[in-house]
Amino acid sequence: MLVKDVMSTRVISASPEEPVSFVSRLLSRSNVGALPVCTSDGKLKGMVTDRDIVLRCVAAGSDPETTAVNEIMSRSVVTASPMDDLKKVSEIMSTAQIRRLPVVDNGKLVGIVSLGDLSRQPHCEMEAAKALSEISSNIRKR
Repeated sequence: MLVKDVMSTRVISASPEEPVSFVSRLLSRSNVGALPVCTSDGKLKGMVTDRDIVLRCVAAGSDPETTAVNEIMSRSVVTASPMDDLKKVSEIMSTAQIRRLPVVDNGKLVGIVSLGDLSRQPHCEMEAAKALSEISSNIRKR
């Protein structure tokens, strides 16, 4: 099975110039923890997470109203192609320790695939579980 068969194509994204405060509200309203950052023509420029906002903006003492998201986003983004095999994508997510993977075609965002998308596929359950296990292994238990 291929990424294009399971990815979400309705992806909410932010533009690089948006203020962090706006992106924070977008994350909250959309009930997601990460957003792709794209130019107006759909080119993927980075990803921003709720963690980026807290650590790179708020904790750093920057003003979320005047700080642009491109100042705090992650620029080196791991991506998938719509034609990638789900097993390969699961391995990529596990190695990179990410739960959501932007899907790009010729540099443009066309979707996003999550561990949840993979876990709903009968033949990918084990790969998704393994990826989640490896991602979560860095979490300290108290």
